[in-house]
Amino acid sequence: MIYLKSPEEIEKMSRACRVVAELLESFKKMVEIGMTTKEIENYADERIRALGGIAAFKGYRDYPASICVSVNEEVVHGIPSSRKLAEGDIVSIDLGVYMDGFYGDAAVTLKMGKVDNATENLVRVTEDALYLGIENAVEGRRVSDISHAIQKHVEDNGFSVVKLFVGHGIGRSLHEEPQIPNYGTPGQGPRLKRGMTLAIEPMVNAGTYDVKILKDGWTAVTADGKNSAHFEHTVLVTENKPKILTKCS
Repeated sequence: MIYLKSPEEIEKMSRACRVVAELLESFKKMVEIGMTTKEIENYADERIRALGGIAAFKGYRDYPASICVSVNEEVVHGIPSSRKLAEGDIVSIDLGVYMDGFYGDAAVTLKMGKVDNATENLVRVTEDALYLGIENAVEGRRVSDISHAIQKHVEDNGFSVVKLFVGHGIGRSLHEEPQIPNYGTPGQGPRLKRGMTLAIEPMVNAGTYDVKILKDGWTAVTADGKNSAHFEHTVLVTENKPKILTKCS
């Protein structure tokens, strides 16, 4: 079932999303070469609690951390560890916050120092694909219009979209209907209605779209060892321009 949120529910949900937005902005300033991914986790965990939220991922299906931190060939669900970030790395940070009965969810990929041209292009194309998908989150269109916009931009630029993992509805639950693949034919799937809240999240690989899961049961990596990037926002569908709830205004 797809839940449409009332203005009062959107206001409550926006509080969780504002915490996520603040964390995303702070990551851009504090994450640096030489840090461990566990240090990023510790910072995020402390800030979420200080801002009155609860880390949505911690304990979700027994996930052991508050955020996901995925480096280079790691696509999603990287568990924070003692791994140090190095010059030329890219690191994707995915976080969710629970607050006032609602969830917010977003992700960003950061570049550590100077990266090669191919990686620079991968990160740029993935972020651009996110916003092209968001442009289609308008009342009257269909879910696959979002999916198709993402896939077309990614593949036109020589990259591939991950098919094993998808975006999703979000609200009182971290994952709600509908699922939002990052690929597909336009004009398919549920029709979008105002009040729908969606977590749109392209995951884009430099090589094959195939992924494999490591022995920890969580970390997904590219099957060919090439880099992957990930961007995500929680978005409100309106009758006109979609509203990004996890973006600082």
